[in-house]
Amino acid sequence: MSALPPKEMRAMRQSAAHASQPLGSLAQRWEDLHASSAQLAKIAALSPEEFSGDIAAFPHLLGRANEWQRDMAWQGIEDIDAMMRPGLSALGTITARGQDASAPALALWREFHQARQAVLGLVQPGAEASAA
Repeated sequence: MSALPPKEMRAMRQSAAHASQPLGSLAQRWEDLHASSAQLAKIAALSPEEFSGDIAAFPHLLGRANEWQRDMAWQGIEDIDAMMRPGLSALGTITARGQDASAPALALWREFHQARQAVLGLVQPGAEASAA
């Protein structure tokens, strides 16, 4: 018997099912997160970030990564998504009230960048050597 409500158990099962999906699905989630980051940048009064360099190369890096690296990257993307969705929702509520949301948006932006760097670090060349 689970201590979690049925709705949360379904969400966990769906999340686990996604982990075994092909690389294209993981790459799509990565792109979706960056679409959300563009919204966040706007709220934080920052210019949107270009989808280039290592960020755009993520699908290629995934293709060259080991299974454990892909699994960890999937979990990292799930964690970023779990942070971004409620964060953007809260920021939307703040702006709907006519309040300035730039300071909390900037804090979320920084958290996003740190988490994204951690995920990128998992799949970049040399990550396997540092994990050994």
